[in-house]
Amino acid sequence: QLQFVESGGGLVQPGGSLRLSCAASGFTVDYYAVGWFRQAPGKELEGVSCINSSDGDTFYADSVKGRFTISRDNAKNTVYLQMNSLKPEDTAVYYCALAGGPICLIDLREYNYWGQGTQVIVSS
Repeated sequence: QLQFVESGGGLVQPGGSLRLSCAASGFTVDYYAVGWFRQAPGKELEGVSCINSSDGDTFYADSVKGRFTISRDNAKNTVYLQMNSLKPEDTAVYYCALAGGPICLIDLREYNYWGQGTQVIVSS
């Protein structure tokens, strides 16, 4: 089955850190941009971060800039999201997905192979 498998979520106190992993299953991520997304309870799915395959450029939502870092290890077919200084408003299910090409895309509908997500809860 072609999909991403996310892991690394959990319960963390405000100010804490988590590292999410996004492992590709059944395909290679080498030539594609990969995005991280999240959906909080009662809210719409939103883009969090994305990394190009062509030049390694990274993009972040304003709400996570300076706190989150996206990276990729093509040899491991995996993309990571390092999340520091977590806030309660970061609580959500986090997903990763594959862009249709080497460049990050704005439209979420252009992404494929969504995983099942990993839950992040930031609470004291």
